[in-house]
Amino acid sequence: MKSRGIKLSAIILFSLSFTALQAQTVKDIDGNVYKAVKIGSQTWMSENLKTTKYIDGKALSLITSNDAWASNSNAALPKPAYCWYENDPKNKSTYGALYNGYAINGGKLCPTGWHVSTDAEWHILVLYLDPKAENSTVESSIAGNKLKETATTHWARPNPDAWAPTPNKDVTNESGFTALPGGIRNYDGPMVALGSLGGWWSYTGEDKSNEWNRLMSSDYGYVTKSKGNKNYGYSIRCVRD
Repeated sequence: MKSRGIKLSAIILFSLSFTALQAQTVKDIDGNVYKAVKIGSQTWMSENLKTTKYIDGKALSLITSNDAWASNSNAALPKPAYCWYENDPKNKSTYGALYNGYAINGGKLCPTGWHVSTDAEWHILVLYLDPKAENSTVESSIAGNKLKETATTHWARPNPDAWAPTPNKDVTNESGFTALPGGIRNYDGPMVALGSLGGWWSYTGEDKSNEWNRLMSSDYGYVTKSKGNKNYGYSIRCVRD
C-alpha cells in the first residue's frame, strides 16, 4: 500500500511539473500575456513583444508616418519608437510590434525578470539547434527551419526549397520558438515583407547608431546576422534573466 502511495505521489508531481512547463507565461506592463519556451539552457518568449511602454510606465512613441520615422534618427535625441505593421492594430496580436533600435536601450523594455535578447544569446540559441553554426553573416543554413512556425498560415513559403510540391516539409519548429514573418520597417519609413521575412533585434549597447539583428526568410532555412541602423523597425524577443 505504501509503495502504491509513493507511485501515485510521483505521478501527481510529474503531472504538475509537466503542466507548469507547458503553461509558462509572462505578462508585460500593458497586460499582454506571452507564452514562453525553454530551449537548451535558455527560456525565450515564443511570441514577439507587443508592449507600448517601458516597465517604469514611460510610453514609447507610436510613429505612423514614413517621413516622421525617417527623420527620427536625425534628431538630437532620437525617440524610442514602435509601430504596428501597415499601422493596423490588428497585426498586433499575431506579429507584435516593430521597434526601432533606440527602443531597446536602457534595459527596461521587457517584463521584470526578462531582457531583450543579446547578440551572444541569439548565437547560443542558433548553436544549440545547429552545432555547426558560425558567428558570421550566414550563421546557420538549417536553424531557421527549427525556429519558424510550420505550415503556410503566416509564412508565404516556409521552406528553403520553396518550389517543392510540399513547401513546408523541412520546417519543424522543433524548438518551439515559433518565428513569424512580421516584416520589417526600413530606416526611411516604408514597411515591407510581411509574410516573407522576419527580423529581430539583439542588444549589445556598443554602438549609438547601429545594432545587431537576425533575419529569417520564407525562401530559405537560414538564420542570418547583420548590423543595421537603429532606425530600422524589427520585432523583439525577450529572454529570461
